[in-house]
Amino acid sequence: MSTTPTAILDVAFQQAEASIAQSIVTNPSIAEKIDYVSRYVGNRAVVRLLLACALAAIHRANVDIRKPYTEIGTPDAYSGRYYDEAYITAFINQHELPCNPTTAFLTPALRNRNITLTPVVNLVGRPPKLYEAALQLLDDVHQGRITALELLAETLRCLIIARNEKRQRMATLLADLKKSEGAIPLSAEEIVTLLQQHLACRGSSRLPVLIVAAAYQVAEPYIGERFLPLESHNAADEQTGALGGVEITLVDDEKVITSYEMKTRRVTYADIDRALQKINSTGKRVDNYIFITTDVIEEGVRSYASSMYERTGGIEVVVLDCISFVRHFLHLFHRLRSQFLSAYQQLVLREPDSAVSQPLKEAFLALRQAAESAREF
Repeated sequence: MSTTPTAILDVAFQQAEASIAQSIVTNPSIAEKIDYVSRYVGNRAVVRLLLACALAAIHRANVDIRKPYTEIGTPDAYSGRYYDEAYITAFINQHELPCNPTTAFLTPALRNRNITLTPVVNLVGRPPKLYEAALQLLDDVHQGRITALELLAETLRCLIIARNEKRQRMATLLADLKKSEGAIPLSAEEIVTLLQQHLACRGSSRLPVLIVAAAYQVAEPYIGERFLPLESHNAADEQTGALGGVEITLVDDEKVITSYEMKTRRVTYADIDRALQKINSTGKRVDNYIFITTDVIEEGVRSYASSMYERTGGIEVVVLDCISFVRHFLHLFHRLRSQFLSAYQQLVLREPDSAVSQPLKEAFLALRQAAESAREF
């Protein structure tokens, strides 16, 4: 096909929007598989595989859609990662489509491969059914049961529907919250309960970072400290050069004075030792290195952390419980409790779905609405 990948995507998107009320694919079984892969919330990388492979197969009619690895070494192989990174990323961002924010070809199931992706291949991805459906769809194109353009347009159609449904749910939840404006604000303890409920939801490992960030955001004018821009949820500290999940500096300085490291399990002696190794390797000599955990704190670990003050020549290492931290903050800055809750909500909603899933965002709005509605009775 002589046109550019960008033009191909635009045409497919227009076709998807024009057919929003009815499937582009006439085969019910194939249409069902596309819908399943496109809408599966727990893994948003696989749908990018479909988009990238379909785009390549349309752009270069001589390729085998099942061979998205140049390492295969045959003339009909191609780089799926190239099409994914060069074209799909900008396209899904432009249209706010619910996909993984980064390429599918660096996920464990798809990286370092040099094989044809036939239906018999076990990619060892989770859930297996999702990967099986995607591989079958690639084979459907190869066998001529569906065209690559139909696969691309129908996938986009399903993503547009999912995006619109997401927008509608969020608009409804936010509208319900707005109705309670002007009522007595939630108490500090009611906010603590709300956060406990949110932390108890599935996939909540990013939330302690946002709780600490929200606290510093609203307290910044009073304490003269601020948090540095948050790193990606999946970025390792070794890659970013950060000491922890949240780094605190003075308002007019870039020097990190406090670092927070979040754990959704018990903090161990080894965690403390690794923290000291990071401090030494990065050269960032902080005043405080604070572990925030959502699990039990063992007294031995607490004491070991405390002993680091003398051993490091003045770096205070401490292990705090997440809920105790936010409870103390909300009572210390009691008049900022509503601002804290709003800041936390904004941070939650702004996070990419890969860090805070859409169901987790909706859960917070629903929990808050329920808590504020209960205050009216």
